[in-house]
Amino acid sequence: MATEPAGTLPGTRSDAPSPDEMRRALGQFASGVTVVTGLDTEGPVGFTCQSFASVSLEPPLILFCADHRGRAWPRIRRSGRFTINVLREDQTDLCFRFGSSRGTKFDGLAWEPSRWSTPSLPGVLVRVHADVQSVHTAGDHDVVIGRVRELDSVCEERPMVFFRGGFGIDAAPRPVRA
Repeated sequence: MATEPAGTLPGTRSDAPSPDEMRRALGQFASGVTVVTGLDTEGPVGFTCQSFASVSLEPPLILFCADHRGRAWPRIRRSGRFTINVLREDQTDLCFRFGSSRGTKFDGLAWEPSRWSTPSLPGVLVRVHADVQSVHTAGDHDVVIGRVRELDSVCEERPMVFFRGGFGIDAAPRPVRA
């Protein structure tokens, strides 16, 4: 295990990993894919998110990470409530729709408002309805802790998995950028 030279504060070394090195190394960790949705006075809003995890069973807490530069997260944060829509293996269309910074993401999409007034996406595996409990700034992202209000199991299919920059466990490694 590498250690910082004596007298160096953690995270201040000049040889810290680059964003590409981080992406390549952490791409070895397979993760599920979700769409975080919310509703405010401007209408429905959402974004694709693969940084999602269970935090606590008592009380029921989850977390997700949201980029500060995104347009959707500030709106969801202000509303104080969100839904995590866990995607099925065959829902790449939803993944790309909400992962794009272009277009109106809900145009032509058959979504329904949950009883928590958040968008529920069609045919996902599970929906986790939650309130924003706390937000912690961490670099260029916010770590959002949500208090779970309701769980909605929709179907029992295979989950969408993101691995090595692609979908599925058999995803080929992406070429290394120079």
